[in-house]
Amino acid sequence: MTGSAAAVSAQSVGILAGSGDLPGMLVEACRAGGREPFVVAFNGFTDPGLVAGTRHAWVDIAAVGKTFQLLRQAGCQAVVLAGRMRRPALSTLRPDARGLLVLAKVAAAGGDDAVLRVLVKELEGEGFRVLGADDLLEDLLAPPGALGAIAPTDAHRADIARGVAVARALGAVDVGHAVVVQQGIVLGVEAVEGTDALLRRCAELKREGQAGVLVKLKKMGQDRRVDLPVIGPDTIAAVRAAGLAGVAIEAGGTLIVRRAEVVATATATGQFVYGLSAADLA
Repeated sequence: MTGSAAAVSAQSVGILAGSGDLPGMLVEACRAGGREPFVVAFNGFTDPGLVAGTRHAWVDIAAVGKTFQLLRQAGCQAVVLAGRMRRPALSTLRPDARGLLVLAKVAAAGGDDAVLRVLVKELEGEGFRVLGADDLLEDLLAPPGALGAIAPTDAHRADIARGVAVARALGAVDVGHAVVVQQGIVLGVEAVEGTDALLRRCAELKREGQAGVLVKLKKMGQDRRVDLPVIGPDTIAAVRAAGLAGVAIEAGGTLIVRRAEVVATATATGQFVYGLSAADLA
């Protein structure tokens, strides 16, 4: 067991779970490491199948005080936030007393990264240690270079460089992680709709000629314990459906779920998956 995983081996870990594959992978990783996880499942957000056979409790997303209480009752010393969570309309929330205080801070925070910093600060203020998903699933971090047999061409690398510049600008103002570029032209940028919706939109905007690329980076200066970019097999399918040549992601700053399937699917469909090194991003 390596450094960060060993550091949490003796702790009970709470998983604040959104949707997607990542929360389930964390449940499995906890059990493999000898820790029985506790899942905080949010009404309307968490996949019900995740909690089958797992210690869990269902709560409203704005019941912050109740969430803290449940984590303590479950003996959790550390927590990890994982999975997709769409930001709900404030009018739909039913906060408890602590939730009202947190919502006031969230409303003033702005972008998603700022909101997550508020949540991390609240958790740490209650004495919980906030972990990143990669503290428990280190093997999910993207390595540098081409994954599989296909690499970007020089022309694709030019589009990737353009995408990196735009993605960094987006991250600097806490907007999104992803951008689609074709032949130097930005077809679309990610905002609140998410990467899959961005790709569907760009499928209608692509031009004739060399296929474009998806570039996905973590935001500059973000707390890497929360909201690291994630790709998986569904991303590769969406990239293909959008008519793109491949995806470039930040090595060491992006999580790849079901990596073997990602590589096999991309190779079979003629797409590249490329991990951008520090030199690529310089």
